[in-house]
Amino acid sequence: MTASSAAPARVVVVGGSNVDLKAHTLAPVILGTSNPGLTTQTAGGVARNIAENLARLGVAVSLVSAVGRDNLGDALLDDSKAAGVDVRFVLRVNEHLTGTYTAMMNHEGELLVAVSDMTVLTVLTPTTLHDRRAVLRGATWVVADGNLSEPTLNHLMKLAAEAGVPVAFEPVSVPKALQIRSSIEAGFPPHTMTPNLLELGALVGREVPDVSAEIRAATQELHAQGIHTVWVRRGQLGSLLSMPDTFTELPTVSAKVADVTGAGDAMLAAYLAALLAGLTPAEAARQGHAAAALTVESTHTVAPTLTREALLERLKEQ
Repeated sequence: MTASSAAPARVVVVGGSNVDLKAHTLAPVILGTSNPGLTTQTAGGVARNIAENLARLGVAVSLVSAVGRDNLGDALLDDSKAAGVDVRFVLRVNEHLTGTYTAMMNHEGELLVAVSDMTVLTVLTPTTLHDRRAVLRGATWVVADGNLSEPTLNHLMKLAAEAGVPVAFEPVSVPKALQIRSSIEAGFPPHTMTPNLLELGALVGREVPDVSAEIRAATQELHAQGIHTVWVRRGQLGSLLSMPDTFTELPTVSAKVADVTGAGDAMLAAYLAALLAGLTPAEAARQGHAAAALTVESTHTVAPTLTREALLERLKEQ
């Protein structure tokens, strides 16, 4: 899909916004005791991250999410707005605190364990989403993350279908990936999905080995259910971009890892931005890998250096 010549492209992103609290050890982790390290606090949340990445890449983007009426919520909205995200459709609530994602990283920047408190998203119900349905009119894409409750996700898929807007679904985790099944069964499948291997296995109901032929067989099952594009992330092995008639293997773009948080969000945002700029899906996915490389080299969840020019420059270096 490319941007329409009649109106500028606009993406609506629906899902989680939270503050990322990240602790990095300075040496290999010793369990059961205190480890010397460094801590950082940055704006995060899958949907919010995708929205900010899109804005940094020059795409008009609106965020539908929920945050508390607290200092963290104020900071999230201020940071997002400063990056160019339209935050007018974000709910502010008194009954819950702004969501947090607390992550423990080792000295190499790899995630050891994380705790996500997204209770505030319970206020993003089918009713509150329906009240904000006007934001979907004229949108080019909708992005939904798996942090939404199943009823809310189902309603969003229905609203997007009625508006004629394709949906890209980011599963987030294995349990949350399964919430899209009822939408598929109801006849409202997403256009695009971005699972990792574990999430892909959950969606097809079996373990999927990290073998191209096995991955292709699994993605074909999802294509048969109406999902046009399945972009499977394989970590250091790169990714596999699958459509009904094409299957492309893509390597990672080399990077010196500082923090892996947000890499997948940057991948999807850069992919959509490139599609909207007229690139082929394979070319767009390659830009997604470049965005992931820039992101993991940054201690921020969204790389402040992310631009279209930076993506092209990184690809030239490969």
